[in-house]
Amino acid sequence: MTDQAFPTDERLSIAAVERETGVSKDALRVWERRYGFPRPERGVAGERMYPAAQVERLRIIKRLLDGGHRPGKTVGLGPDALAELGGVKESAIAAAEKAPAAPQVERCVELIKKNDVWGLRAELAQELIRRGLGRLTTELIAPLNVAVGNAWMRGEIEVFQEHAYSQVASAVLRAAIDFVPGRRSIGRPRVVLTTLPGEPHALGLLMAESMMTLEGCTCLSLGTQTPVADICAAARIHSIDIVALSFTGAVGLRQTADSLAQLRNGLDTQVEIWAGGQFAAQQRKHLPAAVVIGALDEVATQLRRWRERGLDPQIAQHARNSVPGEAARF
Repeated sequence: MTDQAFPTDERLSIAAVERETGVSKDALRVWERRYGFPRPERGVAGERMYPAAQVERLRIIKRLLDGGHRPGKTVGLGPDALAELGGVKESAIAAAEKAPAAPQVERCVELIKKNDVWGLRAELAQELIRRGLGRLTTELIAPLNVAVGNAWMRGEIEVFQEHAYSQVASAVLRAAIDFVPGRRSIGRPRVVLTTLPGEPHALGLLMAESMMTLEGCTCLSLGTQTPVADICAAARIHSIDIVALSFTGAVGLRQTADSLAQLRNGLDTQVEIWAGGQFAAQQRKHLPAAVVIGALDEVATQLRRWRERGLDPQIAQHARNSVPGEAARF
């Protein structure tokens, strides 16, 4: 049910709110006491009655919790902060009305809603043939991520459907990356891609890897949630030039900034840290340890900047001294 399913002046009982949102009655009472939200009114018999706006906010909170967020960092947030945590600055409904999706995006969303996994895979594969990897990533996958997120925030798709979409899109991108001509040549910069602990989403990493591979980078993906010490070890062993991280906001800003500072201290000074994703773009001023990549089309610009600055002499010396076959470990 969406926010238009009942009048905005209607008040729902706690049992109705449990049915509408999936949040248990016990949790509603605990949140009210611990976080100050929800704030029900009282009926004639003293029973809790919840306004429609609070019910819609509870629905968004429940979906964020299903996606891995914690109650202590979610329940007390206002509508704007919840929307930002979900990956959109504006409300999902306002964003959808403001920018209608392209026909291919709408078709893919409908396939997701119908649980047509094979149809979705075929649609993305066909678009890959038609557009190529770069345009598939920027013109379809990127806006489709937004559309899926909006549908999820409105309650039109469930978490398992969003996960199924991510798996299908990831499989199509991974297969396409593996067939990029010259991918296995050792090009610079050498990039390791991963997320920090607490960041479970991998699709953004694959999108970045797609663009970097097409730009001639040599990419090593570590998957998600790699401890800082292990990222530093991989960067050292593989003579990495750039550590590229994806952020969704699943981890709080303070923890993110602390982890980035720890990573910066553990890497050689010439190794750059790139932070990608809308959350990173929104918190740019709080992430001084990283080069923030707010959109996929910035990847080529930042790579050009990296190449134009010239290789650090130590990196160049290491490249000249590398023994034949050493790079095969990458």
